[in-house]
Amino acid sequence: MKFVKECQADATADLVYRVCPMHLLEPGELIKNLEKGQVLEILTDYDGALEDIPAWCKKYGQEFIGLCEDECDECYKLYIRKQS
Repeated sequence: MKFVKECQADATADLVYRVCPMHLLEPGELIKNLEKGQVLEILTDYDGALEDIPAWCKKYGQEFIGLCEDECDECYKLYIRKQS
């Protein structure tokens, strides 16, 4: 798992309190609206996303930048860069 301290995002998917498969479906839709090189931030409290999101990126040719745990909101922040 890659960890990042801070990352600038071009769009955010707030998926807190959502579980499988929404943590994969909604980012997939949102990333379609981004330009190549732009970054999508995913906010989630679903532990399964920590494995699922990087695997999804690999499967669909997107770059998983990393994970930043937000201690204030008790959620994870995952970052994806659109590659195609």
